[in-house]
Amino acid sequence: MKDILEEIVAHKRVEVAQQKAVVPAQTLYSQVDAELLNGGRIPLSMRNALATSSTGIIAEFKRKSPSKGWINQEAEVDKVVAAYEQNGASAISILTDEQFFGGQMRFITRVRESVGIPILRKDFIIDEYQLYQARLIGADAVLLIAACLTPDLCRSLAAKAHELGLETLLEVHSESELAYVGDNVDMVGVNNRNLGTFHTDVQNSFRLAELLPHDKLLVSESGISNPDTLKALRQSGFRGFLIGETFMKTSDPGQSLNDFISQL
Repeated sequence: MKDILEEIVAHKRVEVAQQKAVVPAQTLYSQVDAELLNGGRIPLSMRNALATSSTGIIAEFKRKSPSKGWINQEAEVDKVVAAYEQNGASAISILTDEQFFGGQMRFITRVRESVGIPILRKDFIIDEYQLYQARLIGADAVLLIAACLTPDLCRSLAAKAHELGLETLLEVHSESELAYVGDNVDMVGVNNRNLGTFHTDVQNSFRLAELLPHDKLLVSESGISNPDTLKALRQSGFRGFLIGETFMKTSDPGQSLNDFISQL
């Protein structure tokens, strides 16, 4: 079976190289450094937003997936994200990978000024260049996926993210990846989806719950479609719940979020 994650990461390396050819790394870094020196925008804390929320839902804007194709091709980021916030989302996740998920970095730029809750840049981050991009477009936090990084690179990226004022959500899928957890990780997410096969099993969060570090805020990602599942995950120690497809596959994602929360 084709390993989807390997295909995504291989393409991401090419994509980042192309982006650097258009905007050289030093140009991007200087732009961000100038913003930081001049005060700049203070990112919102996603960890605090989830810790103090009664639901902890990270509502995701995702138009497409490698396994299912287009989920909601016509979805407009401005309308969906505004509806998510109005209907009780604790934070927003926005896919910025274009090739496999139909995302764009400008989706975050478009909604940043109008959104008052934290925004996670969800992508396959393999280079610190992408962290500078995340800071420039207005993200508050970034996703670091253990499965596509070495432990040393993961620690280096997490430290750089903190230097740039961004929080980090480290995504793990197996017990062996818990070794990636370090000082600069703010949240640990258990992905219930295997990124190699894209098979989803929410029981993965329950299996790993007891092994997760108690000093990190815990997030369960993918496959959550039933409010009772969220309640059970919360009892197991999770405080964040990343939900995208459940809402995005409907004609009104914001209303779907509202209906979901009303059942909690």
